[in-house]
Amino acid sequence: MDRQCPRAICSVTLVTASLLIGPAHANTPVEKWQGTVGRDHPLTGQIWDVAAGRFIDHTTLAARLARNRFLLLGEKHDSPDHHRLQAQLLRALIAAGRHPAVGFEMFDTDQQGAIDRHLDAARTDAAGLADAVNWDRSGWPDWSLYQPIVEVALDARLPIVAMNLSPRMVSREGASSVEAGLRARLGIDRPLARDTHEAMAAEIRDSHCGYASDALIESMITVQRARDAQMAERLAAAGKERGAVLIAGVGHVRTDWGVPVYLETRLPGSTVTSVALLEVESGETEPAAYASQFGDGPLPFDYVWFTPRVDDVDPCEKFRMQLKELGKKN
Repeated sequence: MDRQCPRAICSVTLVTASLLIGPAHANTPVEKWQGTVGRDHPLTGQIWDVAAGRFIDHTTLAARLARNRFLLLGEKHDSPDHHRLQAQLLRALIAAGRHPAVGFEMFDTDQQGAIDRHLDAARTDAAGLADAVNWDRSGWPDWSLYQPIVEVALDARLPIVAMNLSPRMVSREGASSVEAGLRARLGIDRPLARDTHEAMAAEIRDSHCGYASDALIESMITVQRARDAQMAERLAAAGKERGAVLIAGVGHVRTDWGVPVYLETRLPGSTVTSVALLEVESGETEPAAYASQFGDGPLPFDYVWFTPRVDDVDPCEKFRMQLKELGKKN
């Protein structure tokens, strides 16, 4: 059975959350947003409870999250607002008496030793952690976006856990992109249900603006499954005693085929909550309209927190050159 927060601690969660995240029934103040597009959008700052089909306030969200063993926070990697909200939610969990491990998709398992050595030598040095893992050469957005989350974790002496598959464990060669033994260990050696496979393929095809070949899509499906299963494995181990928080791209925290599916397989009955941080779209003022980004079904998350956009550039235009190069290789 999952360990819930003690009753005395849970009883003060509403107070601490309101201080750390903001007043009930209020959007995050406009001056706090760093995204410049959509600050005045009617959904900006709103939190949508997907199952209930209604909006909730920051205080209610924080109180609910404090009762869960695992919290998965999905982001758009280059959004400073998403990272700010992740840091705030982590701070609220700590104030509610929780001390979860904090796992990052951005660190691969081969880097765990470097992370541990750095923190053993300089426990609160969040800035120095970037150098320890050669962040500048990682391809991820600037460390300044992630540093506030790490600072909250280190100030509370929370474990930092590398989540992702090592690059040496994957390739782009069809089904063999993940070695057979690893696929078996992670539980992805069995075929996906047809509808799930088709939905994943459609999403990958769309997100790569039509430049990915069928062979590359198959490889990407295998790698995506492996990454999600790997992160679930790491979360299960790290959160066995204290629970865990995952910082990852929004596609990894979806409840229909992402990390939650594999986490439930490893730890049946665990309390897992998925929060998607989504940028608002011009003209789309109903939360249900955002489900189309993720396929034909409803929004595949427990909660959605809407934020302004980093920019208003079509990603197919923004990354056209990289996508064209990808098309040449497959």
